[in-house]
Amino acid sequence: MKTSPAGFTRELRLAAAMFWYQQGQVSQEKAAQIAGLDRTDFIMALARERVEAFQVDFDDLERELARG
Repeated sequence: MKTSPAGFTRELRLAAAMFWYQQGQVSQEKAAQIAGLDRTDFIMALARERVEAFQVDFDDLERELARG
């Protein structure tokens, strides 16, 4: 991997943010902050890496739908 230390740090922060977001440990906004990006750029980075941009908790969705 030929990158500068700063470039490596950026990539590492983005990878960590994507991982934590995908695991549901942080919100999309928080993940964007961790990655040092705005939310739009973070969503675009997710798309580039083919990571789902929107997480759906089906149990929460069922509860919401049951409320009516």
